[in-house]
Amino acid sequence: MPVAFVCRTRSAMPPQELFDLSRNIDAHVGSMTKSREKAIAGVTTGLISEGQTVTWQAWHLGVRFRMTSRIVRMDAPASFSDEQVKGPFKYLRHTHEFRPDGSGTLMVDTIEFAAPFGPLGRLAEKLILARYMQNLIEKRNEFLVAQAPPALDARQ
Repeated sequence: MPVAFVCRTRSAMPPQELFDLSRNIDAHVGSMTKSREKAIAGVTTGLISEGQTVTWQAWHLGVRFRMTSRIVRMDAPASFSDEQVKGPFKYLRHTHEFRPDGSGTLMVDTIEFAAPFGPLGRLAEKLILARYMQNLIEKRNEFLVAQAPPALDARQ
């Protein structure tokens, strides 16, 4: 049974803008500087679309990882989902939703994953991975929301 959690983030950006920023490889790299994440194969810059893959290389928990993800579903600008096709997890799916919310957008990230290694993997999920992954998504979302252009002064 995979671990699942949901992160909700509000932004002043309209849904289309936040949708595009969330699937922008360069923005993702910018949000993951702490883990030295970089795109090394597949789509390595700009926007990724349905059916396309990206291979990431990064350092997490002191270990270098490579993970290839594919965009498996896209309904612009409302949502898209990506899944690991090769990498450290037994299973990983990330669904991104963008809901109009007043003058901005509510971004809802639903993450489901399972670690390999049977009972040891399940223990790691509970003790380390669930919180680590949630923090990673929260920090990524903080970075994306901070990319919103400042509001224009109505007097200008």
